[in-house]
Order: sequence, then C-alpha cells, then structure tokens
Amino acid sequence: MPSLKDLKNRIGSVKSTQKITSAMKMVAAAKLRKAQEQALASRPYTSLMDNIVSKIASKASGSSIDLLAGKPENKTHLLVVFSADRGLCGGFNGSITRTVRSEVKKLKDDGIEVKLLMVGKKSADALNRDFGELFVEKIDGKSAKPNYSDAEVLAKKIIDLFEDGQFGVCKVIYNKFVSAITQEVTFKSLIPVEVKQNEIEQDNSSSIYDFEPGEEEILNDLLPRNLATQLFSSQIESTASELAARMTAMDNATRNAGDMIDNLTLQYNRTRQAVITKELIEIISGAEAL
Repeated sequence: MPSLKDLKNRIGSVKSTQKITSAMKMVAAAKLRKAQEQALASRPYTSLMDNIVSKIASKASGSSIDLLAGKPENKTHLLVVFSADRGLCGGFNGSITRTVRSEVKKLKDDGIEVKLLMVGKKSADALNRDFGELFVEKIDGKSAKPNYSDAEVLAKKIIDLFEDGQFGVCKVIYNKFVSAITQEVTFKSLIPVEVKQNEIEQDNSSSIYDFEPGEEEILNDLLPRNLATQLFSSQIESTASELAARMTAMDNATRNAGDMIDNLTLQYNRTRQAVITKELIEIISGAEAL
C-alpha cells in the first residue's frame, strides 16, 4: 500500500498534468476556429477549380497532356502523405499511418512500385523503419501553418519528378475535417486529374463552349495551378483535423485526470483514516496496559 506522502505527491503530479492538458485544449480550440473557417472557405474554391478542369478536359478528349492523363505505362505510384509534426492529437497520426501501410501493401501485391513524399514528421517517423527506402522526400515544420507558396513549391517538385519519369500516378492522402470529433482519411488523385463525369454529361447537354486560346493551352497553364490548389486544400484540411483531434484528445485527458484525482483523493482519505485509527488503537491499548 502506498504511503500518504506517495499519494499526496501523485495527486500533485496529476493536478499539474491536468493544468497542462487543459491549457493545450484551450490553445487548440482557439486555433481550431480559424483553421475550421479556412477549411470551409477553401472548399467552394477547390470544388469550382475541379469543375473548371473537368469541363475543359471534356472538350480536350484525346489530349496528349500528361498531367491530365498520367502515364499508365509507368507502374510506379507516388503517395503524398499529410500528417502532423507534433503528437498528443489522439488517433490523427495513427489513422494516416495505418492507411498508408495498407495502401502500400495493396499496391505492392498488385505489382506496382510505390514512392512516398511525406509532409509531416510523425507519420514519416512511424513509417521510416519499414518504408524508409521508399521516401522521395520528407518535409517537416509545415503542418501548423498552411501556406499557398509552400503548396506551389511542393507542386513544382511533384511535376519535376513526374516529368523525369519517376512515377506515373500521384495520389494525396490526408485527414479531411468533418467536425471537432470526426476526421476522415481521404484519398485524392492528383495525377491523372480526377475528371467529374457529371460535369462532362452536363456540359454535353448544355451550351457549346468555344475556348480561346485552345483547350490544351489552357490546361497546360491551369493544371499546375490546380495541383497546387489541391495540395493547399489538403494541407488546410489536415491542419484543421489535427487541431480538432488535439482539442478532443486534451479534453479527454483533462477529464481522465479529474477522475484520477478523485480516486486518488478517496484512496488518500481512506489511508489517512486507517492510519489515524491504528494510532488511536495503539494509544488505547497502551493506556489499558498501564
């Protein structure tokens, strides 16, 4: 049985931890509001960009633009993985890591080679032991502050690798923000571009558009921008999801610390009462002996 001093020290330690988790919850909640607004505001723009690309791509059927169609003959896939640079955010990083492991195994079973471009430290560290030889690059320190210029740099790296024949298909894996307690692991094809079939059907049944300059020239300029936009949107969604997961995890940790303090306080009081009772019995027994 622990002594009264041990119990008192443990209660003090748990109270200190509770203060830290409570502060981290408040910080994450304050940052989440801005990140959530940014994520929700970016979705209409990203969706409209998808629609524009789909509409123009439907007119450029049979186009030789590689970014639009990919390189089916190249049996190598590049996975761009967004995770966090910090921990203490529940299952946020674990869900991404498990999904990447599963996807790599699935692709290898199908005879497809895989390369990984890791954005965020935690999943990269978790996957380094098993898949370190597959890493194309590991980028740290970008998860907390999404920036479009960083997305443009990343898009340029991906395009350079693609043009160099390093891969034929590129997908991004990230956590999409759904709510403060729900984040959804999402796949999205970057190369080839996901063309929405309903946009093609709607465009074929509506007015006929003439593009000036031609569709291929527009797509040559638009597709790199679309790639950067999709990467930036993925980073924004991932950041909002990370903050939501951290807020929820720290809230649960604070509650658990409160329950532990209550249990330890009850155990402390019972132990203290037992010590007092024992001392009283010893005093009474000694008095009767005299």
